[in-house]
Amino acid sequence: MSADLSLRDLLRNSTLPQSEARLLLAHVLEQHYQLPRSAVISQDEMRLSADALAKWKELEAKRLNGEPIAYLVGKKGFHNIELQVAPGVLIPRPETELLVEIGLREINQLGGKVSLLDLGTGSGAIALAIASAAPDSLVTATDQSAEALTIAKTNAKYLNLEGRVQFALGSWYDAISEDAIFDLILSNPPYIQKGDPHLQQGDLRFEPLGALTDQANGLRCLEAIISSASGHLNPHGLIAVEHGFDQSKAVMDLMKSAGLRDIEAHLDLAGRHRVASGRK
Repeated sequence: MSADLSLRDLLRNSTLPQSEARLLLAHVLEQHYQLPRSAVISQDEMRLSADALAKWKELEAKRLNGEPIAYLVGKKGFHNIELQVAPGVLIPRPETELLVEIGLREINQLGGKVSLLDLGTGSGAIALAIASAAPDSLVTATDQSAEALTIAKTNAKYLNLEGRVQFALGSWYDAISEDAIFDLILSNPPYIQKGDPHLQQGDLRFEPLGALTDQANGLRCLEAIISSASGHLNPHGLIAVEHGFDQSKAVMDLMKSAGLRDIEAHLDLAGRHRVASGRK
Protein backbone atom coordinates (compact mmCIF):
# COMPACT_ATOMS: atom_id res chain seq x y z
CA MET A 1 0.00 0.00 0.00
CA SER A 2 1.33 3.42 -0.92
CA ALA A 3 2.24 6.02 1.67
CA ASP A 4 0.53 8.51 -0.67
CA LEU A 5 -2.87 7.44 0.64
CA SER A 6 -4.60 9.80 3.05
CA LEU A 7 -6.13 8.81 6.37
CA ARG A 8 -9.52 8.94 4.68
CA ASP A 9 -8.33 6.53 1.99
CA LEU A 10 -6.82 4.15 4.56
CA LEU A 11 -10.13 3.98 6.37
CA ARG A 12 -12.10 3.57 3.14
CA ASN A 13 -9.86 0.72 1.99
CA SER A 14 -9.81 -1.12 5.32
CA THR A 15 -11.88 -4.29 5.61
CA LEU A 16 -12.31 -3.74 9.33
CA PRO A 17 -15.55 -2.26 10.69
CA GLN A 18 -15.10 1.50 10.43
CA SER A 19 -15.41 2.06 14.18
CA GLU A 20 -12.55 -0.39 14.81
CA ALA A 21 -10.41 1.01 12.00
CA ARG A 22 -10.79 4.54 13.37
CA LEU A 23 -9.75 3.40 16.85
CA LEU A 24 -6.61 1.71 15.57
CA LEU A 25 -5.70 4.58 13.25
CA ALA A 26 -6.22 7.06 16.09
CA HIS A 27 -3.82 4.97 18.18
CA VAL A 28 -1.19 5.22 15.43
CA LEU A 29 -1.63 9.01 15.27
CA GLU A 30 -1.32 9.28 19.04
CA GLN A 31 1.79 7.10 19.21
CA HIS A 32 3.65 8.52 16.20
CA TYR A 33 2.48 12.13 16.12
CA GLN A 34 1.00 12.82 19.58
CA LEU A 35 -2.23 13.82 17.87
CA PRO A 36 -5.65 13.53 19.56
CA ARG A 37 -8.18 10.91 18.51
CA SER A 38 -10.19 13.55 16.66
CA ALA A 39 -7.36 13.99 14.14
CA VAL A 40 -8.63 10.91 12.29
CA ILE A 41 -11.50 13.11 11.14
CA SER A 42 -10.13 16.65 11.40
CA GLN A 43 -6.90 15.84 9.53
CA ASP A 44 -8.17 13.13 7.20
CA GLU A 45 -6.02 14.38 4.28
CA MET A 46 -2.85 13.60 6.24
CA ARG A 47 -0.38 11.01 4.91
CA LEU A 48 1.41 8.64 7.26
CA SER A 49 5.16 8.21 7.39
CA ALA A 50 6.55 4.83 6.34
CA ASP A 51 6.97 3.77 9.99
CA ALA A 52 3.47 4.88 10.95
CA LEU A 53 1.97 3.20 7.88
CA ALA A 54 3.74 -0.05 8.73
CA LYS A 55 2.33 0.12 12.26
CA TRP A 56 -1.17 0.73 10.94
CA LYS A 57 -0.94 -2.29 8.63
CA GLU A 58 0.39 -4.43 11.50
CA LEU A 59 -2.49 -3.44 13.79
CA GLU A 60 -5.04 -3.92 11.02
CA ALA A 61 -3.74 -7.42 10.26
CA LYS A 62 -3.72 -8.43 13.93
CA ARG A 63 -7.28 -7.23 14.39
CA LEU A 64 -8.38 -9.07 11.24
CA ASN A 65 -6.86 -12.16 12.89
CA GLY A 66 -9.13 -11.57 15.88
CA GLU A 67 -6.77 -10.00 18.42
CA PRO A 68 -8.70 -7.77 20.85
CA ILE A 69 -8.54 -4.04 20.19
CA ALA A 70 -7.86 -3.41 23.88
CA TYR A 71 -4.63 -5.42 23.66
CA LEU A 72 -3.63 -3.77 20.38
CA VAL A 73 -3.98 -0.22 21.76
CA GLY A 74 -2.99 -1.23 25.29
CA LYS A 75 -5.88 0.39 27.10
CA LYS A 76 -9.57 0.07 27.86
CA GLY A 77 -12.11 2.43 29.39
CA PHE A 78 -13.93 1.14 32.45
CA HIS A 79 -16.46 2.98 34.61
CA ASN A 80 -14.87 6.38 35.30
CA ILE A 81 -11.25 5.44 34.52
CA GLU A 82 -9.02 4.24 31.68
CA LEU A 83 -6.91 1.15 32.31
CA GLN A 84 -3.78 -0.12 30.68
CA VAL A 85 -4.29 -3.73 29.64
CA ALA A 86 -2.11 -6.49 28.21
CA PRO A 87 -2.56 -10.20 27.42
CA GLY A 88 -1.74 -11.08 31.04
CA VAL A 89 -5.08 -9.75 32.28
CA LEU A 90 -8.75 -10.04 31.41
CA ILE A 91 -10.11 -7.14 29.36
CA PRO A 92 -12.51 -5.16 31.60
CA ARG A 93 -16.09 -5.43 30.38
CA PRO A 94 -19.10 -3.12 30.79
CA GLU A 95 -21.11 -5.74 32.71
CA THR A 96 -18.48 -5.75 35.46
CA GLU A 97 -19.27 -2.09 36.10
CA LEU A 98 -22.37 -3.45 37.87
CA LEU A 99 -20.09 -4.73 40.64
CA VAL A 100 -18.57 -1.26 40.96
CA GLU A 101 -22.00 0.36 41.18
CA ILE A 102 -23.12 -2.10 43.87
CA GLY A 103 -19.91 -1.42 45.78
CA LEU A 104 -20.27 2.36 45.53
CA ARG A 105 -23.90 2.18 46.64
CA GLU A 106 -22.87 0.22 49.72
CA ILE A 107 -20.04 2.66 50.46
CA ASN A 108 -22.42 5.63 50.20
CA GLN A 109 -24.86 3.97 52.57
CA LEU A 110 -22.18 3.15 55.15
CA GLY A 111 -20.25 6.40 54.85
CA GLY A 112 -16.81 6.91 56.36
CA LYS A 113 -13.76 4.79 55.62
CA VAL A 114 -15.31 1.62 54.28
CA SER A 115 -12.93 -1.33 53.90
CA LEU A 116 -13.15 -3.22 50.61
CA LEU A 117 -11.58 -6.44 49.34
CA ASP A 118 -11.35 -7.06 45.58
CA LEU A 119 -10.53 -10.73 44.98
CA GLY A 120 -8.86 -11.54 41.65
CA THR A 121 -8.29 -7.95 40.66
CA GLY A 122 -6.66 -8.54 37.25
CA SER A 123 -5.95 -5.13 35.74
CA GLY A 124 -7.21 -3.53 38.95
CA ALA A 125 -10.45 -2.46 37.30
CA ILE A 126 -12.87 -2.84 40.22
CA ALA A 127 -10.49 -1.74 42.96
CA LEU A 128 -9.19 1.31 41.09
CA ALA A 129 -12.62 2.43 39.85
CA ILE A 130 -13.87 2.42 43.44
CA ALA A 131 -10.72 4.06 44.81
CA SER A 132 -11.15 6.79 42.22
CA ALA A 133 -14.85 7.37 42.89
CA ALA A 134 -14.73 6.88 46.69
CA PRO A 135 -11.38 8.30 47.87
CA ASP A 136 -12.04 7.57 51.56
CA SER A 137 -12.47 3.85 50.96
CA LEU A 138 -9.78 1.46 52.17
CA VAL A 139 -9.17 -0.91 49.27
CA THR A 140 -7.24 -4.18 49.18
CA ALA A 141 -6.85 -6.00 45.85
CA THR A 142 -5.52 -9.55 45.40
CA ASP A 143 -4.54 -11.79 42.54
CA GLN A 144 -2.72 -15.09 42.24
CA SER A 145 -0.95 -13.85 39.09
CA ALA A 146 2.20 -11.78 39.68
CA GLU A 147 1.90 -10.54 36.09
CA ALA A 148 -1.63 -9.28 36.72
CA LEU A 149 -0.59 -7.51 39.92
CA THR A 150 2.24 -5.79 38.06
CA ILE A 151 -0.28 -4.43 35.55
CA ALA A 152 -2.68 -3.43 38.34
CA LYS A 153 0.10 -1.56 40.16
CA THR A 154 1.07 0.16 36.91
CA ASN A 155 -2.54 1.27 36.53
CA ALA A 156 -2.60 2.60 40.09
CA LYS A 157 0.44 4.73 39.28
CA TYR A 158 -0.98 5.77 35.91
CA LEU A 159 -4.21 6.91 37.61
CA ASN A 160 -2.42 8.65 40.49
CA LEU A 161 -3.94 6.16 42.91
CA GLU A 162 -0.69 4.77 44.30
CA GLY A 163 -1.04 4.19 48.02
CA ARG A 164 -4.82 4.23 47.80
CA VAL A 165 -5.00 0.50 47.02
CA GLN A 166 -3.03 -2.22 48.79
CA PHE A 167 -2.09 -5.13 46.53
CA ALA A 168 -1.49 -8.71 47.71
CA LEU A 169 -0.34 -11.82 45.85
CA GLY A 170 -2.16 -15.08 46.46
CA SER A 171 -5.17 -17.25 45.69
CA TRP A 172 -8.36 -15.67 47.02
CA TYR A 173 -8.23 -15.33 50.84
CA ASP A 174 -4.77 -16.89 51.03
CA ALA A 175 -3.44 -13.49 49.92
CA ILE A 176 -4.57 -11.80 53.15
CA SER A 177 -4.15 -12.50 56.84
CA GLU A 178 -6.55 -14.94 58.50
CA ASP A 179 -8.02 -12.23 60.73
CA ALA A 180 -8.47 -9.58 58.02
CA ILE A 181 -12.04 -8.23 58.09
CA PHE A 182 -13.83 -6.05 55.53
CA ASP A 183 -17.11 -4.22 55.13
CA LEU A 184 -17.37 -5.26 51.51
CA ILE A 185 -16.02 -8.09 49.33
CA LEU A 186 -16.28 -7.91 45.54
CA SER A 187 -15.06 -10.41 42.96
CA ASN A 188 -15.27 -11.22 39.27
CA PRO A 189 -13.72 -14.70 39.32
CA PRO A 190 -13.32 -17.23 36.49
CA TYR A 191 -16.80 -18.70 35.97
CA ILE A 192 -16.83 -20.20 32.48
CA GLN A 193 -17.17 -23.99 32.48
CA LYS A 194 -14.29 -26.08 31.16
CA GLY A 195 -14.70 -26.84 27.46
CA ASP A 196 -17.27 -24.09 26.87
CA PRO A 197 -17.16 -23.31 23.12
CA HIS A 198 -17.12 -19.56 23.86
CA LEU A 199 -13.51 -19.97 25.02
CA GLN A 200 -12.56 -20.55 21.37
CA GLN A 201 -14.46 -17.54 20.06
CA GLY A 202 -13.81 -13.81 19.72
CA ASP A 203 -11.59 -11.97 22.19
CA LEU A 204 -11.67 -14.88 24.64
CA ARG A 205 -9.21 -16.80 22.44
CA PHE A 206 -6.50 -14.29 23.33
CA GLU A 207 -7.28 -13.65 27.01
CA PRO A 208 -5.62 -15.57 29.87
CA LEU A 209 -7.44 -18.87 30.27
CA GLY A 210 -7.01 -18.86 34.05
CA ALA A 211 -8.98 -15.61 34.28
CA LEU A 212 -11.87 -17.07 32.30
CA THR A 213 -12.45 -20.65 33.42
CA ASP A 214 -11.96 -22.59 36.64
CA GLN A 215 -11.23 -25.69 34.50
CA ALA A 216 -14.21 -27.31 36.18
CA ASN A 217 -17.97 -26.68 36.30
CA GLY A 218 -17.69 -22.89 36.41
CA LEU A 219 -18.62 -22.73 40.11
CA ARG A 220 -15.39 -23.87 41.78
CA CYS A 221 -13.93 -20.38 42.30
CA LEU A 222 -17.30 -18.89 43.20
CA GLU A 223 -17.80 -21.57 45.85
CA ALA A 224 -14.33 -20.96 47.33
CA ILE A 225 -14.99 -17.22 47.57
CA ILE A 226 -18.52 -17.48 48.93
CA SER A 227 -17.93 -20.32 51.43
CA SER A 228 -15.19 -18.39 53.26
CA ALA A 229 -16.68 -14.91 52.97
CA SER A 230 -18.26 -14.77 56.42
CA GLY A 231 -14.87 -15.23 58.04
CA HIS A 232 -13.67 -12.00 56.42
CA LEU A 233 -16.78 -9.84 56.66
CA ASN A 234 -17.82 -7.45 59.40
CA PRO A 235 -21.30 -8.01 60.85
CA HIS A 236 -23.82 -7.05 58.15
CA GLY A 237 -20.94 -6.90 55.64
CA LEU A 238 -21.79 -7.44 51.97
CA ILE A 239 -20.30 -9.78 49.37
CA ALA A 240 -21.12 -9.40 45.67
CA VAL A 241 -19.80 -11.65 42.91
CA GLU A 242 -20.13 -11.64 39.14
CA HIS A 243 -21.25 -14.90 37.52
CA GLY A 244 -22.43 -16.36 34.22
CA PHE A 245 -25.85 -15.45 32.83
CA ASP A 246 -27.18 -18.94 33.65
CA GLN A 247 -25.56 -19.35 37.10
CA SER A 248 -27.74 -17.06 39.21
CA LYS A 249 -29.69 -19.75 41.07
CA ALA A 250 -26.60 -21.89 41.66
CA VAL A 251 -24.65 -18.93 43.07
CA MET A 252 -27.51 -17.82 45.31
CA ASP A 253 -27.79 -21.40 46.57
CA LEU A 254 -24.08 -21.28 47.43
CA MET A 255 -24.74 -18.11 49.41
CA LYS A 256 -27.62 -19.73 51.28
CA SER A 257 -25.43 -22.74 52.10
CA ALA A 258 -22.76 -20.37 53.41
CA GLY A 259 -25.27 -18.84 55.83
CA LEU A 260 -25.51 -15.49 54.09
CA ARG A 261 -28.74 -13.52 54.24
CA ASP A 262 -30.49 -10.75 52.25
CA ILE A 263 -29.42 -12.56 49.09
CA GLU A 264 -30.19 -10.66 45.89
CA ALA A 265 -29.83 -11.16 42.14
CA HIS A 266 -28.76 -8.15 40.07
CA LEU A 267 -29.36 -7.58 36.35
CA ASP A 268 -26.78 -6.21 33.93
CA LEU A 269 -27.58 -3.69 31.17
CA ALA A 270 -28.66 -6.52 28.89
CA GLY A 271 -31.27 -7.59 31.43
CA ARG A 272 -29.41 -10.79 32.40
CA HIS A 273 -28.65 -11.96 35.91
CA ARG A 274 -24.98 -11.09 36.29
CA VAL A 275 -24.24 -10.44 39.98
CA ALA A 276 -25.41 -12.06 43.22
CA SER A 277 -24.98 -10.44 46.63
CA GLY A 278 -25.52 -11.46 50.22
CA ARG A 279 -24.83 -10.27 53.74
CA LYS A 280 -23.19 -11.86 56.72
